Parts: sequence; C-alpha cells; structure tokens
Amino acid sequence: MISRLRGILLEKRTDYAVVDVGGVGYGLTIPISAFPHLPDLGKEVRLFTYTHVREDVLALFGFLEETDRKLFEHLITVNGVGPRLAVTILSGLPAPELLDAIRAGDGQRLQRIPGIGRKTGERIILELREKLGALEAPEKAAGTPGGAIDKEVVSALINLGCTPAAADKAVDLARRKGAPAEFEPLFRMALELVRS
Repeated sequence: MISRLRGILLEKRTDYAVVDVGGVGYGLTIPISAFPHLPDLGKEVRLFTYTHVREDVLALFGFLEETDRKLFEHLITVNGVGPRLAVTILSGLPAPELLDAIRAGDGQRLQRIPGIGRKTGERIILELREKLGALEAPEKAAGTPGGAIDKEVVSALINLGCTPAAADKAVDLARRKGAPAEFEPLFRMALELVRS
C-alpha cells in the first residue's frame, strides 16, 4: 500500500494531481478543497495517500493532511459510501466542519453535499459518531511525547489489515497499559491487543 508520496508536482486540476516520484508519475484523485493549497507546478509536494484496489481498478487518492485521509478511510467504511463519494464529501465540507456535523447529528448540512441524501447522511452520522474519538486521537497525540510514534504504529497496524478505529483503540490501550514511546515495544503490545 502506498501511504505517502513526496515528489514534484507535474500536473494539477481541481480534483486531480500528478506527482513525480523518482521518475514515476503518480496520478491521484484529490478533494477539491485541497487544490488551492497545492504548490506551483515544478515544486515539491507531500501528500498522504490511500490506495484503493478492486479487481479491475487501482486508484490513488491524495490528501494534504493525515486527518483528511483518516476521515476518508472512515467514510468508506459506511455502507453506500465509496471512495468517489467520500472525496466528494471531503470536497463539500472541510474535515473540521464535517466532524462537527457528524458530532452534532446535523444531517441537513450533510445533505447539501451532492450525492448525499437523507438516508446516506443519517447512515454516516450513525456509523461514524462513535468513531469520532478515533478520528481526533492522532491529532491530540501528535502534540504529546511519542505522538509521532503512535501514528506510525497505527499506520503499521492498518497496513496489516486493522481498521483505523481498531488500530487507534489498540495503541491507546497499549499506552494506558504502560507501553513505552518507542516503536517496536508499542507495536508489539498493540498487535497483541488487536489479536486478543
């Protein structure tokens, strides 16, 4: 899985970017809200990515912030929300506003996004409201000692097949049980917690 790219921005459109990494141009679908924040062509860009694989499709989705990628990953777990609709949702509402709408149960605000009807909006709120703590945890953890390590362990667990929520929960529990702020011991303890 490709989880982050750093390279030269070759092309940018409102919903698409091409990044040259070592002579290979990676095409990524991006939220429209990310477009104004991309650097000029020929400049270095860093994007957090999600690799979507189906039988007939391999697609990359790019995000300027890890929080956006995590929110995207949670959105696509909602029944009826695929990667394209998840990008549309992030294009329609910035992550902080989307989190506020979900937290407040504001289905009306979600329904203003193209492709989101009443039922889909309610489903997003119902399925993601409980996961908000997991969505916010990496941001809070980043300011604490070991926060970057926590993020790396969560990412490693996700790459092994854990859901983002389960990975966040396992790392939080491991830290509460006294795991040191070092990658290997924290990873081992979190992995044991996931398996149990």
